[in-house]
Amino acid sequence: MPTPADIWADADLPTRRLAGVALNPSTPTDLLLRLLADAPLAVRMVLCRDRVLPDAVVDAVVEHPDTRTRGFFAQNPHVGPARRALLVRDPDWLVRAHLAEGPRPTPTGPAGPGYLPGDAVEYMITTYEAELLGGGFHRQISAEFRRAMPTHPEAKVRAWGTGSWSVLPAGTRAALLADPDDDVRRRARQRVREEDPAWVESVLPPHACHARTDALLHLPLTAQVVRGVLADPAGADDRAMIARNPSLPPDAVVRLAADPDPEVRRETASRADLGPTERRTLVADPDPRVRRTAARHPDLGPDERSALAVDTDPRVRLAVSVHPAWTETERAAIDYEVAVDGDFSADPWPRPPRDAAAVRRDALSGHPLLRREAARERALPPDLVARLAVDDDPGVRVLLAQNHPGAPPGLLLRCFLGYTGSGREHLLARPDFPSEGLAVHAGDDDPAVRALAARDPQTAPHLVEHLTRDPDPAVRAAFARHPNLPPSRLAELLDDEELAHRAAANPALPLAAIHRLAAALPQG
Repeated sequence: MPTPADIWADADLPTRRLAGVALNPSTPTDLLLRLLADAPLAVRMVLCRDRVLPDAVVDAVVEHPDTRTRGFFAQNPHVGPARRALLVRDPDWLVRAHLAEGPRPTPTGPAGPGYLPGDAVEYMITTYEAELLGGGFHRQISAEFRRAMPTHPEAKVRAWGTGSWSVLPAGTRAALLADPDDDVRRRARQRVREEDPAWVESVLPPHACHARTDALLHLPLTAQVVRGVLADPAGADDRAMIARNPSLPPDAVVRLAADPDPEVRRETASRADLGPTERRTLVADPDPRVRRTAARHPDLGPDERSALAVDTDPRVRLAVSVHPAWTETERAAIDYEVAVDGDFSADPWPRPPRDAAAVRRDALSGHPLLRREAARERALPPDLVARLAVDDDPGVRVLLAQNHPGAPPGLLLRCFLGYTGSGREHLLARPDFPSEGLAVHAGDDDPAVRALAARDPQTAPHLVEHLTRDPDPAVRAAFARHPNLPPSRLAELLDDEELAHRAAANPALPLAAIHRLAAALPQG
């Protein structure tokens, strides 16, 4: 089966023009329906996957006889999940697979959170093949539906609900263990067994494998299993893995804190249940990576914090400088340095909400790393948004711009101009990214900044025409769609192999020209 790249590579010039017509916001609905019915696959791909569609076209897509065409719509990131969910009962495996995986990333970043309707999720869980219900499907389930799973009327959904066993109330657990459905009871009993160290020991593989890794990291372990790992590990990483396990007895934690392997000691230093003696030992560890991890321990005493605050390693001093026990005066006295460059990407999914008072304290801190943490909060109140939007630290500004739905337009632009790290392009997808006044960037050395002028409706026609000849292909493509492109140049580009589909998508293309291009359609 040809890939989307193969489909596009095989498209001839008339087909590419039709693909542009499919994207053109001036194309009337009746012509979009003709394209859907009669155009080549490359055109239907662009139409169904790469734009918002009128309701009449959506209805026609759902009923379209071609599997690939429906599958492209299932991946469309420009339509809401409720519209894509119209395909939930599609008879073809490929379409169901695309719907379950979720919308594809766009050129400006991954598709944002979009949760499928609860009835669609229920139908998929109860009827779809298990192989389709992977990570992409999980990301499309709302928190509300997840909370309702353990008590859902459908048994298959309740079976999924056992996955949150550790946080379920005792009454809900008891109901699942006595559920009238065999599979629900089986899964619930499996969760109970996984809480029994003796059962875990009985099924623990003796060799390194995924199941052993999962058990050593997460499941309760008997004293005999722990002793075996300490004395004769099956794999080189066994001791480092159990160092994270919350079920370890205190004597094992003591031994791991003194392990000869610094990676084991580093993992041990991250445990919340360290005793005072082990904590002090790890704070003084000869390996700076261990000390850096120990510096984050919430129970550090004043002497331990003071020792780490003057550590010879600057990364250790930086790690301890954000400890919550410091006063702002004490924190300011630490000799730490925060890098102003780096990657400040958007969090792909909302983070669990933090205590509002703690967020405010961080936002008002003199420490850039704490202010950066506050800047990630999507529920940050307006006064803190205004304050952090003019922060001296570029990381604070960019993280605020990347994550907060109310980030000011001026901040979005300033961050795009000044930040070149990972996720920069995500800023362009923010609905409040400005458009007016961007023509001043048409001569910038950075092609991504030059392309901003294509978003400005006031960019002069001569500049638009000039930039369709830019050395950068992305800049040329952006300006081929600008409505101020002179008609003569627009006509030229319709014959340009590279830019014909961009030109045909230009909203300034006259309706008569759109219909002339559509004359290349096969007669249905």
